Amino acid sequence: MERKCIHAIVHGRVQGVFFRDYTRQEARRLCLGGWVRNLPDSTVEVLFEGAADEVDRLLAWLHTGSPMAEVTGVDSREQPADNGFTEFVIRYS
Repeated sequence: MERKCIHAIVHGRVQGVFFRDYTRQEARRLCLGGWVRNLPDSTVEVLFEGAADEVDRLLAWLHTGSPMAEVTGVDSREQPADNGFTEFVIRYS
């Protein structure tokens, strides 16, 4: 099984709309590991890895996000998938 890791920054109205919680739920549904956190500039940062097809699904999902979010863009880049994540969590720092 091919593994893949993506680091993404999500822009738009993505804080205060449960974006992190919905992202965690979607990542767990897809059996991905990693984390999501708010950044001081009102964007959301996400790092996730797992089966390549499932990673692609979460990346596509990020372009829409939670029901109340208004995503205006997603900057993403692939990186080596060797972080050894065992779950997907919300980070608060």
